[in-house]
Amino acid sequence: MGREIKFCLVYRDMWQSSGKYVPRVDQLTKVAGPIIDMGCFARVETNGGGFEQINLLFGENPNQAVRKWTQPFNDEGIQTQMLERGLNGIRMSPVPADVRRLMFKVKKLQGTDISRSFDGLNNPQNLENSFLFAKEGGMIAQAALSLTFSPVHTVDYYIDLADQYLAIGAEEICIKDMAGIGRPVSIGKIVKGIKERHPNVLVQYHGHSTPGFSVASALEAARAGADIIDVGMEPLSWGTGHADLLTIHAMLKDAGFTVPDINMKAYMQVRSLTQEFIDDFLGYYINPRNRYMNSLLIGPGLPGGMMGSLMSDLEKNLASLNRWLKKRDKAPLTQEQLLIKLFDEVQYVWPRLGYPPLVTPFSQYVKNLSLMNVIQMEKGKERWSMIDENTWGMIMGRSGKLLGRIDREIVDMAKAQGREFFTGKPQDLYPDELELFASKMDEKSWNYGRDNEELLEYAMHPKQYEEYKSGKAKQRFLEDLEKRKTAKSGSSSLAVPAVAPSPKPAASFQPKSMIVDVNGEQFKVSVSYDDEPAKPAPTPLATPIPAAPENSNLKEITAPLEGTFYLTQDASESPLQVGDIVKEGDTIAYIESMKVVNAIKADKSGTVVEIIARHGEDIEEDSVIVRLS
Repeated sequence: MGREIKFCLVYRDMWQSSGKYVPRVDQLTKVAGPIIDMGCFARVETNGGGFEQINLLFGENPNQAVRKWTQPFNDEGIQTQMLERGLNGIRMSPVPADVRRLMFKVKKLQGTDISRSFDGLNNPQNLENSFLFAKEGGMIAQAALSLTFSPVHTVDYYIDLADQYLAIGAEEICIKDMAGIGRPVSIGKIVKGIKERHPNVLVQYHGHSTPGFSVASALEAARAGADIIDVGMEPLSWGTGHADLLTIHAMLKDAGFTVPDINMKAYMQVRSLTQEFIDDFLGYYINPRNRYMNSLLIGPGLPGGMMGSLMSDLEKNLASLNRWLKKRDKAPLTQEQLLIKLFDEVQYVWPRLGYPPLVTPFSQYVKNLSLMNVIQMEKGKERWSMIDENTWGMIMGRSGKLLGRIDREIVDMAKAQGREFFTGKPQDLYPDELELFASKMDEKSWNYGRDNEELLEYAMHPKQYEEYKSGKAKQRFLEDLEKRKTAKSGSSSLAVPAVAPSPKPAASFQPKSMIVDVNGEQFKVSVSYDDEPAKPAPTPLATPIPAAPENSNLKEITAPLEGTFYLTQDASESPLQVGDIVKEGDTIAYIESMKVVNAIKADKSGTVVEIIARHGEDIEEDSVIVRLS
């Protein structure tokens, strides 16, 4: 009998790599039993990364979801693992050290055994606390090597990186091939090099299918000494997800390895339930393109884990760009045309940003900047004219040192804007905040929750948590879902395989009101179902934005992109007010779009006479922000 290979089912990542959302807690607990009955998994990935933000976005308590989802596996002795983003914890932006420490304690108490910690820049400084806090909390500290393929990311670089991680406290190593662009032979060499130096250290391989290398990579990793292979399963394997369990199982068995038997009856049950969840509502958020592998992604190297959000972002930005083009009698772009332009621009931008590994959040930064470059150039503007604040933070070293060299043009832009490079320890930039959030919860009479888990959630995801508590998140989700169902029933443009339109939404997804747009004016419309009494006629949601008086000398500053509008980025800033003097180039506000914050610069000078955009509300591209005299 050959060496034993174990399997880990990346059930959370399967969903996140395919679309926007993951199943509700009732669905997760429903599928847990059949996953266990399959009898072939030593580990199951249950939470972490964007999982809990997603819960909040559709109005579900993430702490209850994690506890109920991990419990069945805990009871059966199957290890559970989470994905942790180092300095960023389980969100997209840096997290104070005291919040990070509490996170590991809480997650272990909620039933998570292993923390797979990665740093997007492979910066050991940012992971030292992760390993320390994980072990303090009673978890296994696994270090992930964020794999990418570039002139500076060599086999020797990754073997040496594993040495550094183990020296500062890591107990296991994961080869994290998040974009699936790691070349199989190189992956084998990396695993072999690690095992030769550390024969008793467990090595786990995680690779996305996206461009098609992952099956060969799994075989090379196993031959070189990998102990556990991450797998997906139908109907969410392949595409931007992961290789299917059945394929990897058959391949390794044929190669002479000892692999566990699979209960195929249970496999089919898990497969059926997963399809049931897709049919329920999750399929409305899965772009069909994400169900296919695409060798074009070898070039830009974008990871499977972000392709769900990428296609959603592309859809929104294409609609916005085409509205702009139509106003100017220009030909619209197709989604295919915009996608190819984006891929080409990523290949141009990435090396000039210092080759950050294309993993969360830096893959989003590279993609977002590339997309903004494409859009701005389509409008006749210059490349680099819209660099968001998160990307500037990466460029200036606030997340750690980039392995490659930053292009001189960008360095000069930074100096011209008065930005300074940071060379210290990134964690020092983010002071402790738990006491601050505890006091905010006290003011609101909110309970800290079991094991302080609600305090953790608020400190980790403040904006999303507040919207969850207020009910706004759930209302927004239900309205969006209803809009997608309506579009699906009337058009094939949002077609998703195996998602049947429902003539009547399920009771839990029936909104009582919807927002509609009629000739540019928004109305809040009450909705009745079946025998419900008729509702009053629609009334305007808000006063339409007033047009500037004819023949006036007022100047308007408009939104360069769509997103959520904010007058300030944090509490230390003073918001723009009527009467303020604005100079061209001043930052007047911010728009959050595609998970990053964009500073909005004034393209005119003058005195503020009217602020049109509303803090915390969505704004469309070309909408008026302020008027100046």
